[in-house]
Amino acid sequence: MAQHEDASVTESTTDPDQWVDLHGERVRLADLIADHAAMRGKLAKVKKDTRRAVLKRRSEQGLKPFQAELIQMQKHLEQSNKRMIILFEGRDAAGKGGTIRRVTRYMNEKRYRVVALGRPTEHQRTQWFFQRYVEQFPYGGQQVLFDRSWYNRAMVEPVFGFCTPEEYEHFMHGVVGFEKDIVRQGTILVKLYFSVTKEEQARRFERRKTDPLRQWKLSEIDVQAQDRWDEFTYQKYEMLRRTHTSRAPWTIIRSNNKMKARLNAIKVILNAVPYQRLNSELDFVPDPQVVVSGARELEMMEAQLLREGRLTI
Repeated sequence: MAQHEDASVTESTTDPDQWVDLHGERVRLADLIADHAAMRGKLAKVKKDTRRAVLKRRSEQGLKPFQAELIQMQKHLEQSNKRMIILFEGRDAAGKGGTIRRVTRYMNEKRYRVVALGRPTEHQRTQWFFQRYVEQFPYGGQQVLFDRSWYNRAMVEPVFGFCTPEEYEHFMHGVVGFEKDIVRQGTILVKLYFSVTKEEQARRFERRKTDPLRQWKLSEIDVQAQDRWDEFTYQKYEMLRRTHTSRAPWTIIRSNNKMKARLNAIKVILNAVPYQRLNSELDFVPDPQVVVSGARELEMMEAQLLREGRLTI
């Protein structure tokens, strides 16, 4: 029998049941073909993972000049004794937490705080709704980043029945004046809403299920988020319609691409503060495909309602 040294022999040209001599060892050709296919699959995965790692590293490196600008901005807030509040809102798995980590990565820890409040206690439920948030507000020269904020009452709570219709309406009537007062008294307020598609959210949830490093992120509410997609969309529409104002506008961050979302969210934050740029050569203009004003998002949602009679954005 002729020796076969080439592992790329295919079933179409050779009988897979035949045996061949490979380096002095008899090997069934079908097994050789299967091993070769498996090796090609592993190599393709390695190449894909390598490409992804290279792209991620390039993206992280691309953030660094803007992260240096965040430090410069932080110095300005300290020197001017200004307060700043940044709200990170959006659907589950929209990339809020990852963006917060990139924003704060190189900042002076004494001059910022990340606040992620849990469910209110029974005692807190008897207080003025905004009280536990006000207790977390910054002092002069400090930033506070809310990983979800008082807007839980506009989105999550009504969808899951964690508040009454009356409590929801009290909030929606009061929040505009509350934020107007925050801004009037000199606090810089930035409201970011991270928007992800239903398909991308499902993909991220699936990854959380299978990745042991991300499983802790998957909550019972996450599991229901896909089933309640339309309800969340309606609450988003109502929130934008009733709380997007000239003094406290919403900015939408399209976050299907996490890398672009992080960079553009940082640009929005930097543009909210009139500090002296560290590097004037940088492009501080947000990508219009990623950053959308709350007013424009409302226009698109209302146009969809007219065309299709429903909301999916």
